[in-house]
Amino acid sequence: MRITHAYLVVVDISGYTRFITNRSLALAHAEQIISDLITSVIDRSSYPMVLNKLEGDAALLYRELQPGDVGAARDVMGQVRSFFPAFRARMELTRSLRSNCNCEACSNIAGLALKAFVHVGEIAIKQIRQFEELAGEPVILLHRLMKNHVPTREYVLLTAGAASGAELDETHLRAHVEEVADIGAQQLWIAVPEDLPEPAGGSERAARTGSQPQRLKFYHHLPDAQRFSWLRDLRGWLRMKLFT
Repeated sequence: MRITHAYLVVVDISGYTRFITNRSLALAHAEQIISDLITSVIDRSSYPMVLNKLEGDAALLYRELQPGDVGAARDVMGQVRSFFPAFRARMELTRSLRSNCNCEACSNIAGLALKAFVHVGEIAIKQIRQFEELAGEPVILLHRLMKNHVPTREYVLLTAGAASGAELDETHLRAHVEEVADIGAQQLWIAVPEDLPEPAGGSERAARTGSQPQRLKFYHHLPDAQRFSWLRDLRGWLRMKLFT
């Protein structure tokens, strides 16, 4: 185990579960659509931003950096910004390719949205066989912030430390407070993606959509065991979220 300073990012697809009923076709298509959309987001990340794990319709990424490294922190923000146009482009392509299917999953793709959560702090990285596990209060806090009272569908929720570490212009952000169980009140900032710094190397590093979705392209980020584990967990997660 080692201790390191890192930016943590969770990206989360929302808006699905209320639409889908217990039918095998809708479940199968939901799995495919979530895989396509998660792929489009993760493939916009680049080293030293690292995918740690997939969690149902969410993904946890992190970047190690030295405290005070503003350039690295702003690169994290630029990558987060690039996730949103990639997600929107893939969502529109997926809607078009599935326009002839009337199942609940395919009929309600337009109801999906992407949210991102960003925090920074000292974390522990534990190696368990081929898996890398992140631990520490920053990891716990970030996941608890996913349950919040932000009224909008698409947003980036930043902790105060994450925003200040990247020297974001707070006049473009909206202040927000969340009471987090067992941790306390958190002073946060809400941003629209376009309020974040542009990604390095271009205005938006636009998504490469192509004529067909390249589903599960992100597999090169994951060990073999984790790839199959995530697909199994995704199927179980869909059933748990929809029918319990």
